[in-house]
Amino acid sequence: MSRRAAPGGVGAGPSATGRGGVPAATAEQALRRLELTVVRRLDGLLHGSYQGLLPGPGSEFGDSRVYVLGEDDIRRMDWAVTARTTVPHVRDLIADRELETWALADLSPSMDFGTSGMEKRDLVVAALGAVGFLTGRIGNRFGTYVLHDEYVHRMPARGGRPALYGLLHSLMEAPRGRPVAGAPDLAEAIGVLASARRRRGLRVVVSDFLDAEPSLDPGLELPWERPIRRLAARHQVLAIEVIDPRELELPPVGLINLTDPETGRSRRIQLTAKVRAAYAEAAAAQRATTAMAMRRCGVAHLVLRTDRDWILDIAQFVLRQRRMAHLTHRHPTPGVTR
Repeated sequence: MSRRAAPGGVGAGPSATGRGGVPAATAEQALRRLELTVVRRLDGLLHGSYQGLLPGPGSEFGDSRVYVLGEDDIRRMDWAVTARTTVPHVRDLIADRELETWALADLSPSMDFGTSGMEKRDLVVAALGAVGFLTGRIGNRFGTYVLHDEYVHRMPARGGRPALYGLLHSLMEAPRGRPVAGAPDLAEAIGVLASARRRRGLRVVVSDFLDAEPSLDPGLELPWERPIRRLAARHQVLAIEVIDPRELELPPVGLINLTDPETGRSRRIQLTAKVRAAYAEAAAAQRATTAMAMRRCGVAHLVLRTDRDWILDIAQFVLRQRRMAHLTHRHPTPGVTR
């Protein structure tokens, strides 16, 4: 596959210990707690009937209705109902309900950062686990592309809880990112996800959406904007932005060393009030530019923070999206004056 896409898992594969020497049993317990938390607090929010994403008849039988001459196919005639009612009836077909979800997990060096309850990479795993548990409980398949080091790793889509557990285990056990010359960036990884010719479905991108040279002008096109727009032209896209509070404002701690995790370059800076104010202003402008780019691409945008209750943020986001969808698809009744 082009664009340095690599099949298989991330790192050296399953081992007796997880990331940082954490025993595999502890990782298993963490995943079970994650599933229990997701099911308890989010169960029911994402469930419900949904139509097939491709036009045409499906494979499941629906309700019977009266046959319309010249419009209905006689091969779908419901002979049992026709015999009982003496009126020709046809059986409708329901579109296939299988949903294939593919996610892009950003595990680049910038995700190995956290100053609150968890690191950003831990929040990436939690977000993917939430999406996987909620979409996989009705028989759908879930696969992942992982941006890590010099490759975009591909983990094939599979159904069932054991497959999802294995995928999340691989992400938890992945070694920390390291600066690699010429490593693929987020735009290239989204391009790999968009170029895969798969059936229509849900696509999830989990990243901090930070660029090497961030743009503060909302009118300029960001490097990852065109590939994500290409992805949204065919699939339903959810962009999950993961941030840490120290990426929005700096503490008054005086002289510190700041290191760019993507390049390894360090710089010593005196955090005066003026520097902290300029940093906060630039960070707010960068986040506003990202939000504007998401709106231009027409994708759903969810922001998760390492210092907030991410389950509550997901629940509020889902309820807000459902209210918007209800208002968008509600049509006035013909012949009724409001």
